[in-house]
Amino acid sequence: MFCFQCQEASQGTGCTVVGVCGKPHDVANLMDLLIYTLKGLSFLSLDLDLPTELERRVSLFIMDSLFATITNANFDRDYFVCKNSEALKLRDEVRALRGSLFPHASASLPDAAVWTADEHGFDGKAWTVGVLRTANEDIRSLRELLTYGLKGMAAYSYHAGQLGEIDPALDAFVRRALAATLDDTLEAADLVALNLEAGKYGVDAMAMLDKANTGAYGHPEITKVKIGTGSRPGILISGHDLKDLEELLIQTEGQGIDVYTHSEMLPAHYYPAFKRYEHFYGNYGSAWWKQTQEFKSFNGPILMTTNCIVPPKDSYIGRLYTTGHTGYPGVAHISDEVDGAPKDYSALIEQARSCPPPTEIETGEITGGFAHHTVLGVADRVVEAVKSGEIRRFFVMAGCDGRMKSRNYYTDFARELPQDTVILTAGCAKYKYNKLDLGEIAGLPRVLDAGQCNDSYSLVVIAMKLQEAFGLDDINDLPISYNIAWYEQKAVIVLLALLHLGIRNIHLGPTLPAFLSPNVAQVLIDSFGIGGITNVEDDMKRFLEV
Repeated sequence: MFCFQCQEASQGTGCTVVGVCGKPHDVANLMDLLIYTLKGLSFLSLDLDLPTELERRVSLFIMDSLFATITNANFDRDYFVCKNSEALKLRDEVRALRGSLFPHASASLPDAAVWTADEHGFDGKAWTVGVLRTANEDIRSLRELLTYGLKGMAAYSYHAGQLGEIDPALDAFVRRALAATLDDTLEAADLVALNLEAGKYGVDAMAMLDKANTGAYGHPEITKVKIGTGSRPGILISGHDLKDLEELLIQTEGQGIDVYTHSEMLPAHYYPAFKRYEHFYGNYGSAWWKQTQEFKSFNGPILMTTNCIVPPKDSYIGRLYTTGHTGYPGVAHISDEVDGAPKDYSALIEQARSCPPPTEIETGEITGGFAHHTVLGVADRVVEAVKSGEIRRFFVMAGCDGRMKSRNYYTDFARELPQDTVILTAGCAKYKYNKLDLGEIAGLPRVLDAGQCNDSYSLVVIAMKLQEAFGLDDINDLPISYNIAWYEQKAVIVLLALLHLGIRNIHLGPTLPAFLSPNVAQVLIDSFGIGGITNVEDDMKRFLEV
């Protein structure tokens, strides 16, 4: 195997024996094979006017498959054997259609569009189609940057689709971009342009998901969320999927069971539609990487709705459930129902009844709900605070948390920020500082949490509205600095989206991505001002002296 798609790539270069995330080498290779076949499927669909039913199946399969290969989503070999078999079947269906329309074009098809094997041959083929198959380091870097951006985009598209929102133009771009990674005539400049175009569609994907979430559950409101525990048994829900939460809340209503959120599900408490459920109790624990400690003490069943699962401990594996594209060998899986019917959570509910209440690990409240609709409602107050000097600067500290000790930098950075600064955040990076007592400015907390990682869109909308309010021609003239922590592929599409919008001087940490070759990293530095982090004292001076 060779995998360097997340920030924890071994030794800052890549995982070659087993993933730092815990992903076995054979599963990593099967993921590579699935991506390879998706590229062939995408190539075959180019210039074809697919029948509506087939187009939807192709689009959904590609998006679902990309999502399943995101870091910490699915560790189940059997899942990827089945997925590869399905990919070949669907690819060959499209190839047959293409052959009937272009009977003389088969000789020019790439290997990704024609290779075949049964499941016993998957491992052997997978060895030949991994990341290192692209020999040129810079082309490889740009292809992988694009592919990882598409994975993040697929995650957001999947969640929007769960709530009935789709974008055929976005689906078509994903196929075109995947096919482009097979094109050896494309040079570095072509791939840079394609990555920026991916950023444009990344904005579209996040806007689509924002529309889906707010259309279904209302605009997030400023909310104080309890972080203590109640006296009743509980079910803990982690991941990102709000539709799964909705179905779980409906099925647990009146059952004598409380529902708690974990990690990226915390922002669900901000939506008005969920507040009507009296048994929607609060948030338990913190970021994804602490689950091996926090899931044991929760005592009740845990539902993982999307990526962020880590290899479970014996102390709670019998209480762990996956759903959607998340999976782990030996862990019970809640399957999708046919025709969009609600999933059946009766197994979790029955198990919860026999479990003790969660063990309390902290007390107090977390305040959040500062998505763009809410912040724009107090925009006059914010603008006046900036003009009066009450607010000197905003710091966008969105992104991901992780287990590396170097990420304590973000806690220290937040603590050391002057009292006349405000943190804008989204994603689980907030757990590095959202429980600190950092005070208020202009009647607002100094940490404004917009929500999940996809809600980074809200931070962009806020910035664009502030640009308009101050009458600035360039968004980079705003008193905003970007000090972003990244971990996996959804952070990659957020980065590409920010670059597409013209935002410069973004700092990424705790390390720059391993998949950026030195030359590609230099292009990003020269063209967009991308930078890393050093230490709190020096970085603080650099940001505040802008």
